[in-house]
Amino acid sequence: MSSIKQFQVTFDCAEPERVARFWCEVLGYVVPPPPQGFATWGDFDRSLPPEDRGAWFACVDPSGLGPRLYFQRVPEGRVVKNRVHLDVRVGTGLVGEERLATLEAECARLVALGAVRVQLLLADDKNESCIAMQDIEGNEFCLD
Repeated sequence: MSSIKQFQVTFDCAEPERVARFWCEVLGYVVPPPPQGFATWGDFDRSLPPEDRGAWFACVDPSGLGPRLYFQRVPEGRVVKNRVHLDVRVGTGLVGEERLATLEAECARLVALGAVRVQLLLADDKNESCIAMQDIEGNEFCLD
């Protein structure tokens, strides 16, 4: 019998801390404490060589259940479509107008944080409604 593996989701981005803090707001995640010996993440960052400052950031599920999210700076921008797509489950178990109202409320909250609404995909014979969105660096995700 194989064992369940924990995993981390890694985002390539231009501004790791900014994108990580956005996803903290989306998911209710938190920034973990800085490494031992440092009062703040800023203190830790200033201890690094200049070329490594701001190169990465992370956030975690405060309950310890969800995966760690890791954000790493890369020199290239997003070219076409991201290859990892998160579905943020805000309407689980809801259908029809109640689901749409929940999705729209969360969409409005995230747009205020800098997200971009892309498209409302209405329910069909196979799927419930969802809203396609982009984070603050253009990575696509869905409110589901």
